[in-house]
Amino acid sequence: MNRRGPITAAALALLLALPVGAAAQGAQAPSAARATDQLDTAESLEGNYLAAIVAGAGRDLGAASIFLREAIKGDPQNNDLLERAFVAFLADGAMPDAFRAADKLIQRDPSNGLAQLAIGIRALKQKNYQTARNHLQRGGRGRAADITATLLSAWSQLGSGQTTRAIETLERLRGEPSYNLFRDYHAGLILDAAGRKADAEKRLKTAYESEKTTLRLVDLWAKMQARNGDFEGAAATYAEFDRLLPNHPIVRDGLAKVAARQAPPRQVGNAQQGAAEVLYGLASAGNRQGDEAAALLYLRLAIYLDPNHDLAILTLGDILERARQPEDAVAVYEKMPATSPLRPNAEIQAGLALENLGRPEEAVKHLNALIAERPDDIDALSALGNVYRSRKMFEEAAATYDKAIAKLASPGRANWDLFYFRGIARERIKRWPEAEADLRKALELLPEPLGRERALVLNYLGYSLVDQHLKLDEALEMLRRAVELRPRDGYIIDSLGWAYYRLGRYPEALRELERAVELRPSDPVINDHLGDVYWKVGRRLEAGFQWNHARDLNPEPEDLVKIKRKIERGLEDGPSANAVEPKDPAEPKKDGG
Repeated sequence: MNRRGPITAAALALLLALPVGAAAQGAQAPSAARATDQLDTAESLEGNYLAAIVAGAGRDLGAASIFLREAIKGDPQNNDLLERAFVAFLADGAMPDAFRAADKLIQRDPSNGLAQLAIGIRALKQKNYQTARNHLQRGGRGRAADITATLLSAWSQLGSGQTTRAIETLERLRGEPSYNLFRDYHAGLILDAAGRKADAEKRLKTAYESEKTTLRLVDLWAKMQARNGDFEGAAATYAEFDRLLPNHPIVRDGLAKVAARQAPPRQVGNAQQGAAEVLYGLASAGNRQGDEAAALLYLRLAIYLDPNHDLAILTLGDILERARQPEDAVAVYEKMPATSPLRPNAEIQAGLALENLGRPEEAVKHLNALIAERPDDIDALSALGNVYRSRKMFEEAAATYDKAIAKLASPGRANWDLFYFRGIARERIKRWPEAEADLRKALELLPEPLGRERALVLNYLGYSLVDQHLKLDEALEMLRRAVELRPRDGYIIDSLGWAYYRLGRYPEALRELERAVELRPSDPVINDHLGDVYWKVGRRLEAGFQWNHARDLNPEPEDLVKIKRKIERGLEDGPSANAVEPKDPAEPKKDGG
């Protein structure tokens, strides 16, 4: 096995279906009880192993862990089974099981980088700093291993009272810009924890000057400025980031405290919190690059070291939701500290996760409880509107968005999505003039650099205008621009193709819809649209094939009726017998760092 770092390609493959790549007062958090608590295990090794594979294919890490735990009992000497179980335990957050498995793995194979990392982290948690360094140094070689072991070893040296040696260890990180950033950032934090204020400020400022777009770095630098009495500088730091990402709860909270001239406590003040910061930072970098599996493992270890790391908790919940594990995400969101400015966001995301679990009544109840407790919480109102919209309860969605928008003192670019979502809801309930005004307001609020978001609004507005034969030249230009902004978005390309179809420009419609099907081959609506255009250009056999294919792709019930009718009779003259609303691929935004 190629062991180049603490998390190897082979170890990531063991994650099965994951992409390789104190309760608050007031509203009650949703229950964290999981369906896996009632699982019945198999009576044989083979049965439990196969059940674990099936659970992994369904991205149910909790069930996979349970079945693998039972499988190991049937074959405790099987290294491959043990390693698979170890990674599943770690990914599921079952830390005692993960550490027991890691102990056994490194006894049999000391080169197992991920197991060495886990045992090193456990030693750090227990303040056995020399033991931690011993395991970290055995964790393999390669870029990922080197930066991870170097940063963690430096924090272990701080724990041993060796600040100078910790800084010397960090100085080994040279060359790549990312190395320089991590070096200066953690040098600043280590010096700050050691009480060397002037040196700490110099190093953290260097890190900040090289990277002003990372929320965690911005927040910790501003907090250091405030602790050192520079409240004006801290306010300027937060304000600059607020122009980049308006209205983030951590920035809002920081600005309020700076305005009140409150010096915030040090957030990274010991070796355990510092090591957690290392793991969170590496996880965030991996997550941005699409390496969600490695990010998941690092975040589990970070939260083990620092259970109050709010950004790690929110980011982990977000990853679990995107991995289609909403039940696990709810359990993670419940761990958000009550005092964190991210607690309201975690509670909102827990409500949205309940919706994704197919428990809409609980989601609505949960979000309404939050709104009753915090009636001015625009994010909670927006989330409730999104739940109604996803349930196609457009009257209720529009009314909820009305309440949210009414609470805006002065709409800014951070509020574009409220107008976009209300425009969708109003369009679906046939209030077109108001819907058009909302969609145009969303475009007005969106700056040009946010091109991907603009594409969503341009797509919906342009398609709706074409569908009603209104302002056709402008509508087509909107759709063309949306495709330019998101050239590989099959849904938006489908909208452009369908617009050409509705205008009778069949050759152009054919070109765009064939592109859309290549990008989204399993979408029933796009396949149905392509069938329609094939029929119009005289390719009747291919039209029938596409309609049959669309029928087999589980379309919406009302669409299925129309598709079956076309399979039997072909298309009638005039507009398509199966016009559908434009796609709405938007998702609720998260506030992870």
